[in-house]
Amino acid sequence: MSISGVRAKKDQLLLEEIQELDQKKEFFHQENIELSKKIDLIHQENMELQKKAYGKHSVNGTHRNSILTNDLDNGEDSNEPICLQLCQPQHQDHADRQQS
Repeated sequence: MSISGVRAKKDQLLLEEIQELDQKKEFFHQENIELSKKIDLIHQENMELQKKAYGKHSVNGTHRNSILTNDLDNGEDSNEPICLQLCQPQHQDHADRQQS
């Protein structure tokens, strides 16, 4: 086989490989589109279930458990988030000296 014959055979093999890869690319692209649509549907169903379970406040992230809002009701707007802070504990003898 001559050099030109080897080159022609190599070119043919490379073209076939490129075509096969293009077909795989198209297949994966279509599969990706289908999976994206499924994800969108699942996300939409999840949002609807959240609305049913928690009401519309859960969608924007401000929903609080109704048990907590009833127990911790401070007369403020129930849609506002609660801000909690940690404090250092005071020792009993330290507190007694401050009172004296």
